[in-house]
Amino acid sequence: MTKILLIRHGQSTFNAHYEATGQDPGHFDARLTELGHRQAKDAGKRLEGEEVDLVITSPLSRAIQTGLNIFGHRDIPFHITCRHRERVESSGDVGRSPRELKQDFPHLEFDHLDDPWWHHDPEARGLFAIEPYELFQKRVAHFREWLKTHAGQSIAVVGHATFFHALTGQWLQNCEVLPWSPTA
Repeated sequence: MTKILLIRHGQSTFNAHYEATGQDPGHFDARLTELGHRQAKDAGKRLEGEEVDLVITSPLSRAIQTGLNIFGHRDIPFHITCRHRERVESSGDVGRSPRELKQDFPHLEFDHLDDPWWHHDPEARGLFAIEPYELFQKRVAHFREWLKTHAGQSIAVVGHATFFHALTGQWLQNCEVLPWSPTA
């Protein structure tokens, strides 16, 4: 039986600034705050006894950092995929090149990612292009189907609030864990 745990990343620098001001701070590929690191370590303690065969994380640094804080001390393979990246709606949802990610996380694989791997429109005005909702919905549906190909595994998926809301109908708090099934 497949068991999936959806885990939202810990507090990011974007989250902290936006919650305080309501303004986009221009934090591209926002990283975890100290609180975000503590939230992830606490989640790791809560999940210590959980069997997990595979950690799937988005390439956004806050998700990778969260996954490593929770599961990095365990002998579990990590798979980085942009299939469940956050919908680009703000600066924090714009990623970094696979080469830059590899510099920060040298023990993980990024060579399979396109550059850019996030939604990008070279014709867009401004610092980033908002991902059209129709494309986002298709990506959510594809991710659900892709997860079905991992039958029989216990999987932790580390990702993002808007994506998980589109997938499940629930808003997850930072480092909240939601058991979920792709057939639900």
